[in-house]
Amino acid sequence: MDELNGFVRADVMAERWNVSERQVQALCKAKKISGAVKFGNTWAIPDDAQKPTRTSEYKPGRKPRE
Repeated sequence: MDELNGFVRADVMAERWNVSERQVQALCKAKKISGAVKFGNTWAIPDDAQKPTRTSEYKPGRKPRE
């Protein structure tokens, strides 16, 4: 039961995007994936959602090299 009316679970999307399930959950929580909805403890992500790209060339929280 991976697909629910055009939505998939975070673990399925993590496998598609080749990232960890926890990373997908963090992206959902940060509202980086449009249309993601939380049902209880499970995130439902639109089947056609695109993987968000990093907007900065530096990792968050790190100072750039001088």
